[in-house]
Amino acid sequence: TCLCSPFAEKTGKVLGEFCRCYKEQYGVALFNSVRYEIEGNGGPQAQLLHRKVPLEDHVIYSGNIFQYIEDNKKWRNRFCVVPHNYGLVLYENKLAYERELPPRVLVNSAGYKVLTSVDQYLELVNNSLPGVTPKSGHSPILKCPTDFPLILWHPYARHYYFCVMTGKEQDKWRAVFQDCVRHCNNGISEDSKVEAPAFTDAVRMYRQSKEQYGTWDMLCGNETQVLSNLVMEELLPELRSAIGPRLKGKAPERQRTWIQISDAVYRMVYEQTHAQYEAAMARCEQERPQLESTIRTDMDQIITSKEHLASKIRAFVLPKAEVCVRNHVQPYISSILEALMTPTSQGFAEVREVFFKEVTDMNMNVVNEGGLEKLAEYMEKLSHLAFHPVKMQSCYEKMDQLKLEGLQQRFDVSSTSVFKQRAQIHMRQQMDDAVHTFETLLHQELGKLQGKDDLCKSIQRILERVLKKFDYDSSTVRKKFFREALLQITIPFLLKKLAPTCKGELAKFQELIFEDFASFILVENTYEEVVLQSVMKDIMQAVKEAAVQRKHNLYRDSMVMHNSDPNLHLLGEGIPIDWGEEYPGQPEPEPAGQGDRRRRAKQVVSVIQDDEGALPYEMGGEALLQPRSSELQDPGAPRGSPDGVREIREALARESLGDGAGREEEEEEQLTNGRESVSVPPEPSLHHAAPASPKARADVPDVPAEGGRVTPASSPAPGAEGAGTACHQPSDQETGEDVAPPGPPQPTGTTESGEGVQTEF
Repeated sequence: TCLCSPFAEKTGKVLGEFCRCYKEQYGVALFNSVRYEIEGNGGPQAQLLHRKVPLEDHVIYSGNIFQYIEDNKKWRNRFCVVPHNYGLVLYENKLAYERELPPRVLVNSAGYKVLTSVDQYLELVNNSLPGVTPKSGHSPILKCPTDFPLILWHPYARHYYFCVMTGKEQDKWRAVFQDCVRHCNNGISEDSKVEAPAFTDAVRMYRQSKEQYGTWDMLCGNETQVLSNLVMEELLPELRSAIGPRLKGKAPERQRTWIQISDAVYRMVYEQTHAQYEAAMARCEQERPQLESTIRTDMDQIITSKEHLASKIRAFVLPKAEVCVRNHVQPYISSILEALMTPTSQGFAEVREVFFKEVTDMNMNVVNEGGLEKLAEYMEKLSHLAFHPVKMQSCYEKMDQLKLEGLQQRFDVSSTSVFKQRAQIHMRQQMDDAVHTFETLLHQELGKLQGKDDLCKSIQRILERVLKKFDYDSSTVRKKFFREALLQITIPFLLKKLAPTCKGELAKFQELIFEDFASFILVENTYEEVVLQSVMKDIMQAVKEAAVQRKHNLYRDSMVMHNSDPNLHLLGEGIPIDWGEEYPGQPEPEPAGQGDRRRRAKQVVSVIQDDEGALPYEMGGEALLQPRSSELQDPGAPRGSPDGVREIREALARESLGDGAGREEEEEEQLTNGRESVSVPPEPSLHHAAPASPKARADVPDVPAEGGRVTPASSPAPGAEGAGTACHQPSDQETGEDVAPPGPPQPTGTTESGEGVQTEF
């Protein structure tokens, strides 16, 4: 308690400074938004349709996974559900999910890293508290009962430990967790044309005032999460020096205590940040009508005043900036661009290939199996392709090749993760646009078709049209990304280089701004715009030359694809297509009262069933979970028992030797740890991403006619049911972290099993 007061005071001070920055940037962002609305700034028109209504009420993934419970040092089998909002929701078991009982844990994964190695995790933990490292031979902070761990690590918040039984499962869950992190990291909505840019600019200006330039890895999550990270970045050194010397016990115990203290402080900061930021936003929103009225009335005068200020700053800064660009930036632009282009191009080429393969396989399956009912079944699955973590993984992993090598140190880029993540989000968006355009065009054609031959030819023709549109749009998106990424890398470097000679002189330009317009024109922002202009010409030229050389299938800027489907965008305005409702197959009998819930939690793609057959740890997991009270403490377990590892291994060994007795009695509550379901989330808001380019245009092979039976390249897993078809649907609140015991929701504290309650993030 004695430590809370100074940290709360420090938090209030940081937030006070930030809120002043935010208020300044709010007026600038509002002016830019109104100016854009009046003047417009049309770029190339997208050829693909954009899905306006996100896919809702779908479970992305669900299945059983072992979780390590820190309070009682036991591994427990949990049923994990990833709803459309990408929160990780952990239930006691599948039965609890189907009975709509409250979940045990809810995790918002913004800011987390997904680790698949205990050694990698231990290295991060050892680095978090310098000087506290377990001696050789001592037990580490974490032991895993299998060779396939999955760990969610955060620099400030609590960590989550999971494991599975096979490498295949680990790969699937890793793809799912990474998808959750990718989505949750982009928590600042781009639909907001004022608040979002005001916030991100305020964060950048605040950090630059502390001499921190360049990309920032912890610009993750919603506004409150980002601000909490900003505060913790400053608090952590003080916290470490204040708490570190007081920690007692062996090294692993001190590390555990440190993680718990850091998490507790992070939650305190989060609550304080949420309150102060909400109050700052409310004040700005209250002033908005008056500010907007002034902007609309005096738009011309504001623009003239800003241009006058820019001309004066340009005369002072530009000569210095141009020398800096010529000597320190220009020679490296082509190298940076090439490093960015190669992996993003390969990623987008993979998006194109996956889309082509899925549609072609669907066409073959329809030819072989026949009928509109089968088409509807496959289209229902295809419509969710962009949100299938496993199928999209081959696209996303191309960005792992992104390395700036020596350039990263030269330009003070702390990490390439910002660019990788942005590219991956663009890949998902382009895939969904392609799928949505394809299904819209096909849906329009269905009424005109006669027989399977017509259907097959129509699918192939529409696929070719969509691929052309995809190539054009991906080129546009990639070129925009390359320009933005180059600016993100070079501008902070230039600002840092110019700061000693320029920044101190900026105050004298303040007198050039009329007082009435001071809310919309800032010297610092105008200075940055001048610096941007000094390098923009070189960046535009580099991207243009890459397009002229046809590197990575970029189209030239002069290449304008006119809308060959003038009515296509009107089709996109219609009601979303529900293939299952419009073209239903034979309905399966379902228990009374389950229909509504099944529609709410539709399972689209089933992905789990390892080739080895049933996993031995279905029974092993259940054996460990038998009595509920055992979660509190196993009185028979020796005190030095290694976190339940021995018990799990023995149970798994018994099961793998055929110890399946009693399976029938437990059939109702059986946990199938090898059966998950992939389904669709809503489109995420895009925030800080980099588009990848299509590598090559694949020719569309001829699709066989009805006579020749073709073996489908991708068919649904036999007998794979969607897990949790009748289940509790978590609300958007579940993107926050929380822990709730079964039964009525409990107040903040600890659950009856000792698991700590997690506040919403």
